Amino acid sequence: MKIEFDRDTCIGMYQCVAEWDAFEKNLDAGKADLVDSEEVDDDLFVLEVPNGEEFDAEFAARSCPVDAIRLYDDDGEQVV
Repeated sequence: MKIEFDRDTCIGMYQCVAEWDAFEKNLDAGKADLVDSEEVDDDLFVLEVPNGEEFDAEFAARSCPVDAIRLYDDDGEQVV
């Protein structure tokens, strides 16, 4: 399972931070950061979700008020 985070779309509500510790507040930028992720395009970050953290990742994605977070299963199908 992988998660994509469009940081440009992020408006800094930090609801994802409350749901999953892979997200951190970046108060200087007014946006969240996806820790240990890889930037694959301008402000688009990807991270493989560690085993056992799928539930938290899904809650983080569902909590985003601007849909800046997308979650994909192992077959590449979008879950959130």
